[in-house]
Amino acid sequence: MVKIRSRSKVPQIDEDENEYMYDAFVSYADEDRLFVHTQFLQTLEKENGIRLCLHKRNCLPGNDIATNITSAIHNSRKTVVIMTYHYLKSYCCMFEFNMARMECIYERNNENVLFLVVFEQISARDLPLHILEVVQSQSYIEFPNDEQGDVVFWEQLVKALK
Repeated sequence: MVKIRSRSKVPQIDEDENEYMYDAFVSYADEDRLFVHTQFLQTLEKENGIRLCLHKRNCLPGNDIATNITSAIHNSRKTVVIMTYHYLKSYCCMFEFNMARMECIYERNNENVLFLVVFEQISARDLPLHILEVVQSQSYIEFPNDEQGDVVFWEQLVKALK
């Protein structure tokens, strides 16, 4: 089963496709890289032509991590967060999440640029308040546990990122 939730306070405007270098920056924990590098990249980039930015693949070596992350987020139309328990425990992931929130607030006039993919069941009590706030007020989709839901999941994710 796939759950999709979207609540936007600011009307979405049509954006010039060329305004951003990437369609989405993907924020994920290193422990979840197998999913990202196989299914995520295959389905979104190769099959649907969505331009994804991955920190370890697209950021410039030699620049400090904070600069790379903020630039990647700023140059991407959306930030997709692969939400797992590993993600919640990672300092680097929390930095990426917070920088994406700051981009929403200070650079994009509260436009909803964060999109959460809840990859595993996480209890609301396990979510930090600032993440729970985003889950309750912005877009997210749960990764399915069945084949039929899988098709709907990818269709909805592609639609959200295009």
